[in-house]
Amino acid sequence: MSQHAPSDPNHSAPGPAAGSPSYPAASPAASPTASPAASTADIKRWRQYLADERAEASVYRDLAQNRSGEERDILLALAEAEGRHEAHWLQLLGEHAGRPRPASLRSQFLGFLARHFGSVFVLALAQRAESRSPYANDPNATPAMVADEQIHEEVVRGLATRGRNRLAGSFRAAVFGANDGLVSNLSLVMGMAASGVGSSVVLLSGVAGLLAGALSMGAGEFISVRSQRELLAATRPTQITLAAAPSLDIEHNELLLVYLARGMSREAAEHRVAERMGLLDCDCDPSLSLRPELPETEDQHEAVGTAWSAAASSFCFFASGAIVPIIPFLLGMTGIAALVVSAALVGIALLLTGGVVGLLSGTSPASRAFRQLAIGMGAAAVTYLLGMVFGAVVA
Repeated sequence: MSQHAPSDPNHSAPGPAAGSPSYPAASPAASPTASPAASTADIKRWRQYLADERAEASVYRDLAQNRSGEERDILLALAEAEGRHEAHWLQLLGEHAGRPRPASLRSQFLGFLARHFGSVFVLALAQRAESRSPYANDPNATPAMVADEQIHEEVVRGLATRGRNRLAGSFRAAVFGANDGLVSNLSLVMGMAASGVGSSVVLLSGVAGLLAGALSMGAGEFISVRSQRELLAATRPTQITLAAAPSLDIEHNELLLVYLARGMSREAAEHRVAERMGLLDCDCDPSLSLRPELPETEDQHEAVGTAWSAAASSFCFFASGAIVPIIPFLLGMTGIAALVVSAALVGIALLLTGGVVGLLSGTSPASRAFRQLAIGMGAAAVTYLLGMVFGAVVA
């Protein structure tokens, strides 16, 4: 359950840490008590807004506990803005504020994730929540509050993008590998079963498809990463300019071409040549001294990853998906019942992976989940029909 602030009308959320960025304050309503014309429905809606604002401020503060530096300051500033919105609804409600009521299930779920995980998934969910703010269509919300919510979506999008970038490579491999295993092996099992062969043959085909696909994925990922590392090694500058520089003809100095080819401006390249030729004994202008021969602080090879770890992860991801369609056969089920259970299990897995993709992309989890399901089931259905045709032809 999300943390709630006291119902004192003078309450406001704690401000950001020293040095945090400041944002324009939303002006609260002028009246200290609820309008006499406020209906029961209005009061109920305002109290829900109040509960959600408190919960959202709590989410941002919980996320800030797991961050440092600029990200922490931004999250605390967002919490402060939600506190201003909370004060607005408190002023409108006046004596009708009552005891704090529970936040919406979405806000409570966000709070739970923020306290226990604090991951990019929470930011992605918060981004979606900010984009669905009802304030734009509520006459009791101030224009500044509407603008705040619109800006908050972009702020959270920026924070979530950092996490998405860090997840991009491994997440792509996980989703691609698992879904490939799910769809390809379900299609294989469906096609074999439709051809009329026995359940034992279907099971053996599924196991063979799991092993063949996982090994193929692993080998392909190994070759891909190894090739990428070799390309990086081939493009990294060498120390040969240090050894060759003293023997170069200063009138026809081709060392300049080396630095121009590396992307340096002519001015920077000429400065570097003068250093290498011994005409300058120091970096007189540090802005021109790029030192391309020095080792890079970040190892590009580590960013790509090792070929063996990439191969192992691809093998495991594919196998984890490919084993799902054959679980009923491993448990001794046969015939149509086994196929129905197999398709149901794969359908659930596709919905889960599609929903995760939707969450991380800040879009509707439901639409992405059903898109994944439609693609997977469509491929399996086509293969089943082809298997029936092939079985009839062979028979």
